[in-house]
Amino acid sequence: MQALDNTVPAAAAAPPTTLAWLPVGLFGAVMGLAGLSIAWDLAHRTFGLPAWIGRGIGAAALLAFVALAVAYGIKAFAGFGAVRAEFAHPIAGNLFGTPLISLLLLPFVLADASLALARLAWVLGALGMTAFAWTVVSRWISVRHSGAQVAPSWIVPVVGMLDVPLAVPLLHWDGLHGVMLFGLAVGLVFALPLLTLLLGRLALEEPLPAPLQPSLLILLAPFAVGFSAYTTTVGRIDGFAAGLYMVMLFLVPVLLGRLRHLPQCSPFRVSWWAAGFPLAAAAVAALKYAAWDGTAVTGAIALVLLGIATLAVAGFLVQTVVGIGGGRLRELI
Repeated sequence: MQALDNTVPAAAAAPPTTLAWLPVGLFGAVMGLAGLSIAWDLAHRTFGLPAWIGRGIGAAALLAFVALAVAYGIKAFAGFGAVRAEFAHPIAGNLFGTPLISLLLLPFVLADASLALARLAWVLGALGMTAFAWTVVSRWISVRHSGAQVAPSWIVPVVGMLDVPLAVPLLHWDGLHGVMLFGLAVGLVFALPLLTLLLGRLALEEPLPAPLQPSLLILLAPFAVGFSAYTTTVGRIDGFAAGLYMVMLFLVPVLLGRLRHLPQCSPFRVSWWAAGFPLAAAAVAALKYAAWDGTAVTGAIALVLLGIATLAVAGFLVQTVVGIGGGRLRELI
């Protein structure tokens, strides 16, 4: 999930190296891969699809996180001014939630191999996400913003809080139900005014540039992740959960139309990763609902969404690796 305009100071005060242009939003790739890994694991348990696919994607998510953490750490050490400028940006600053969300998702990959590492990742992610959400909300209410600065990336801190409950059942820790409720409540309550602000911005301000249109798929995340967070916290699918799922289904065809702008964005832009995690989260929600509902229709919907998410994330991954491997990171921003 890259920044949502072309003025993000990604390399301000940084030396002219490839890593100077590394955006924190590229951790959206880890989110997309981890979310897709969870979806394929659910598909294995629900439809008997191969288990190795989910495990392989999860391994790729873990490797991507380690590589990006090291690379961004080098960028921060070499020129912290660039990181500070990126964090202060009213749009790009919200994307500092992407590494924290990645930490909240990685326990799904780590739990079977090392429960201790899974717990550590979740604790770091939960504490960091809460502190980051407090910081961002304080910024929203204390600094005046223009309508044009309201962007889909503003939803990232909200989605981050909704991710807090997801991996808790894997951690085998008692006494965390209140923490799960905290993340769920904060995420859902703040999603409502943010969605209102975003719809108002989209209706009343200049449209997003074509390369940034795919970032509108972030609007799926509060409903897709909200469904998973709610059902994980309360332990069942009820009318409210079904309502979140239905709203998600309503938005999917509307927002998938944003992907038609991708051919206009050639060469590949890392901003395309904005669509990766929301699509994976939608597939996860659909697979959970299909397993509960048990009808052919919901099963077909889940498999279609899984296929779309898989194709999108695979395409983004190939283009990202080829671009970075060719030393063209600056061109991809």
